[in-house]
Amino acid sequence: MSLRLGALHDALLDPGNAEKAQRAAEEVAAYDNRLASIESRLLLLTWMTGATLAIVMGLLWLTLNLSAQIAGLAAKIP
Repeated sequence: MSLRLGALHDALLDPGNAEKAQRAAEEVAAYDNRLASIESRLLLLTWMTGATLAIVMGLLWLTLNLSAQIAGLAAKIP
């Protein structure tokens, strides 16, 4: 879909034509539906990114904790 909404442009140029106004309304509604779909996908991606970041931070904490424990055990070995 282009940035210029053709039916809306035509309806604004000819304000007395009801058929053009109807086509413009349908075109704007379709554009709004498309934007809503993009927003919902963006929300899902945001949640997925947050969950991935939380998992990575947890794994990093576990790795650092384990390496500290291994270092402590290595220090006890004569």
